[in-house]
This record gives sequence, structure tokens and C-alpha cells, in this order.
Amino acid sequence: MRLKFICQAMLLAGVLTACGGNNSSTKNTVETSSAVSVESSADGKVVQTDVVRKVTRSNKDSTTAQSSKEPESSTEVTSTAASKTTVSETAAIEETTTVKETQAETEAKKSEVKEAGEIGLDPSWQYASFSKINSGKSVLYKPSENGNGITIAVNAGHGTKGGSSQKTQCHPDGTPKVTSGTTKAGASTAIAVSEGMTFADGTPESTVTFEMAKILKDELLSRGYNVLMIRDGSDVQLDNIARTVIANNVASAHIALHWDSTNADKGAFYMGVPEVDSYRSMEPVASNWKKHEALGKSLINGLSSNGTKIFSKGRMEMDLTQTSYSTVPSIDIELGDKTSDHGKDELKKLSKGLADGIDSYFGR
Repeated sequence: MRLKFICQAMLLAGVLTACGGNNSSTKNTVETSSAVSVESSADGKVVQTDVVRKVTRSNKDSTTAQSSKEPESSTEVTSTAASKTTVSETAAIEETTTVKETQAETEAKKSEVKEAGEIGLDPSWQYASFSKINSGKSVLYKPSENGNGITIAVNAGHGTKGGSSQKTQCHPDGTPKVTSGTTKAGASTAIAVSEGMTFADGTPESTVTFEMAKILKDELLSRGYNVLMIRDGSDVQLDNIARTVIANNVASAHIALHWDSTNADKGAFYMGVPEVDSYRSMEPVASNWKKHEALGKSLINGLSSNGTKIFSKGRMEMDLTQTSYSTVPSIDIELGDKTSDHGKDELKKLSKGLADGIDSYFGR
């Protein structure tokens, strides 16, 4: 019976101790608790001894004590969680940094390729005074690396709203045209910029010439050329004289992109300088027509080598405003006609042919 009482007392003491521990974690207390100890007497009998202890606890002590009693497994879990968090955060930071660096590199490349300033017609340039539409701007692009210093003016034909309502002088000296084309022979003025034809599928020529210009620009940049985009959008307010004069003063060569208005899918050709003495002796044609012809032949050879169909011998005589005012090697290249394929793959093939011709002309 006495043993049963001792066991009950021990159980009660344990409960009291546990309760006391819980209370000490929430506030500063001064507690008196009864503890029960079991001792052996000299005669070998079990004796119950009551001990009264005064315990003072504080929040800080309790927290420290409680923390010190946490099992090692808990510490390991916390450490593992912290490690995972650190790895996750590091990965996130690295990913963010990589994205930012990639974006920065892309922006840097763009800034290297596209020049900050646009180029308009300077009224002091030779022949600039003959232009009637000249409020627009061309844009100069440069390769991000390994540039060769040669600038090609890529002129997407047509694409000037209101261009057909203005007329400009055919020749700087006022003499009449010697061949018929959009403007008949004998005329002394011509449409400032024609609207162009419409392909058999309904696509405006100006749309296709601009797509061609963008693809050719990328091809030339990849080969180290600077590219002067005469028309860098769906519309540019620059007539044929303004386009030519800008090219004269900024570019090493001038290539105007066109498709002919016939329906025969006849292939590509360039507009050659008319074999007329009066025309070939007129400046600036007299000083440059041989360069124009050499560039035209190089372009046709490049196109032919890349599988482009060539019309006749690749040349047709034409008295053009562009040729009449050009002081750098300059060619109007007709890349087919209104029934020709003008899909993206075909334009890429044409761009490689033209670029090969340019490489050949400049001895590259």
C-alpha cells in the first residue's frame, strides 16, 4: 500500500514539474513546487522525502533551455531547409543575372548595329536642290564586329506617299530623256517617285521591295558591310533624286530594288546606261557610267550563280533619274516581274546572289 502511495506521489510530482516548465516559457515567475524523492533508509526500507524548491525562471532562460533541449534531428532538418533555401535563392539570383546579362548583351548589340543618327538630305550637297520631296530620313546600320568599312545603299523601290503627284527634272542639265520607260523619251521631267506595280497575288511592289531590302541588309551586315537603308519603313518622304544624293554622299555603292511590271516571269536584269553619246557624255554620267555597268554585271553574275533566272543577257537600257544623278556605282536591279515568286525563301536566295555580286565587285 505504501509503495502504491509512493508511485502516485512520484506521478503527481512529474505532472507538477511539467506544468511548471510550461508556465515558465511565457513569463517571469517565482514558483514553489514540491518534489518527491525516494531514498533508502538505513534499514533498507524505502522512505519518501519531500523537498521544497524555489525556482526562478525568465523568458530568456526558458527559451535558451528549450532550444538546448531540441533534438539533433531538428537541427539537421533546419540546416537542410536553410541549405535548400540558399541553393534555391542562389539559383534564382543566377538565373535573373543571366537573363539581365543576356538582355544587356542584346541591347548592346542593337546599339552597335543601328547608328543613333538618321541621315537626311543636306541641302548643300551637289544636286540636292533638284529634289522636291526630301523631309524623310534614311538609316545607317553597321555590323557589330569585323566591319569592312564599305557602305552599301539599299534602296527599296517606291514607298513614298504622294510621290506620283510631284515631278522632278530628268537630267541635271535639263536635257530630255533618251529612252522610254515610266516616262516617255523626250520628256524633261519625270514622276518624283512612282507607286510601283502590284504583283499577281495582290501584293504591292513597295511591300516586296522593302522585305527584300531588310533581308539583304541582314545578309550584308553578316558579311561586314555597313548598310544605308534608304527606306527603313513602309513609307519614306524621299524622292528619287533625294535618295540618290544621300547615297552619293554616304555610300560606296547604290542598289535600288525593283520588280518589272510584265507578266512573263522573265527573270532578273539590271537597267543599263543607254548607249547614247549625248547621255554618256553628260555629267555625272560621263564620270561614272562604267562603274554602273561593272556593278550591274557583278550583280547579275552573283544572282545567276545562286540559281536565279536571268532575263536575256541580264541587261536592259534605261535612262533613269537614279543613274542620271549618281556619283557612286549605282544600279536599278529588276529581280523578276509581277508573276515571279517573292516568298521569303526566294528573297533569301536573291539576297545571297546580290551579296555575292557585291563581294565580287569590291574584290572580296
